[in-house]
Amino acid sequence: MKKKIVLALGGNALGEGLAEQMQAVKTTARAIVDLIEHGHQVVVTHGNGPQVGMINLAFEAAAKTEAHTPMLPMSVCVALSQGYIGYDLQNALREELLDRHIDKPVATLITQVIVDGSDPAFKNPTKPIGSFFSAAEARLLMQNGYDMKEDAGRGYRRVVASPQPVDIVEKETVRAMMAAGQVVITVGGGGIPVIREGNHLKGASAVIDKDWASAKLAEMIDADMLIILTAVEKVAINFGKHNQQWLEQLSVADAQRFIEEGHFAKGSMLPKVEAAVAFAESKPGRQALITVLDKAQLGIEGKTGTVISQ
Repeated sequence: MKKKIVLALGGNALGEGLAEQMQAVKTTARAIVDLIEHGHQVVVTHGNGPQVGMINLAFEAAAKTEAHTPMLPMSVCVALSQGYIGYDLQNALREELLDRHIDKPVATLITQVIVDGSDPAFKNPTKPIGSFFSAAEARLLMQNGYDMKEDAGRGYRRVVASPQPVDIVEKETVRAMMAAGQVVITVGGGGIPVIREGNHLKGASAVIDKDWASAKLAEMIDADMLIILTAVEKVAINFGKHNQQWLEQLSVADAQRFIEEGHFAKGSMLPKVEAAVAFAESKPGRQALITVLDKAQLGIEGKTGTVISQ
C-alpha cells in the first residue's frame, strides 16, 4: 500500500564532517528514492547534532580573534545547519531521481518550530550537540561555561536545552509542496526553535529533538507512517545483556511500559521510542517504524524493524 511517510534520518545518514556528509548523502538518497519508486510520498527530516555544534564552535572561535566576529545565537546556528545540510541532501536526491528518470522537484524548507518559553527543559539542558570529547577535554569546556554530559558510553558532548515542539510554523507550506508532488526536506535539526511573542517569533537557545519534531510534523500533515532511522535494525529490551530481546511489533501500551522500566538509553533510543509512541497514539491507524535506512522498505512491508501502533 502506498503511504504518506515522514522519514527521519539518523546521524549516520549524514556523516560527521562536510566531506563525509557529501559522500553519505549519496547512499542516503538512493534509499529514499527506493521508497519513492515504490509509490510512497516521502517527506524527509534530519538531525544536525555534529553540524550545529561545529557551526557554533566555529563562530565562538572567530569571536576570539582580532576580527571579533559576533557570536551567533543557537537558533541562527540551527538555521545555518538546515541550509547547508539541505543543500547537499536535496542535490543528491535530485540527481538520484533524474538518474532513474523520475521527474520530481526537491526543495529544502527553512522551518521554524514553536516551543514554550516556560518549558522546564530550559532549566535542565540534555540535548547533545557537536563532537565527542574526552573527560579531560570536557572538564576544560565546563570551566568555560559549557554544559557537558556523558553520551551513551561514547564520550562527552555539549548539551543544550531540548524543549518539546508545540507547533510547526511552516506546516501549511509543507502541505502545499506535498500537494504539488514535491519532495520536501523540512524541520532540519528538529527545526529552528522559536517562542511566539504576539506576532513575533523569537529565537530560543535550544535544539529540538528531531524525532519529536518529526513526530509533530507527521501528526500535522496527517502522515500514515513515521519512520525513525537509526543505527540498529530493531529496538531491543535488555540491550547488550545476556537476555537481550529484539522487538518486532509493539503496542503503545507495551512501549510505554518498557519506557517506564528504563529499557532505553536517554541519549540514544529513548527519544526515538517516545516520539514513535506519541505519533502512533495520535490517531487510530497510524504506525511508527524504527529501523535502519537500507531496510526501510522491508520495514514498511512488515519484514523487519520495530513497528509501534495502537
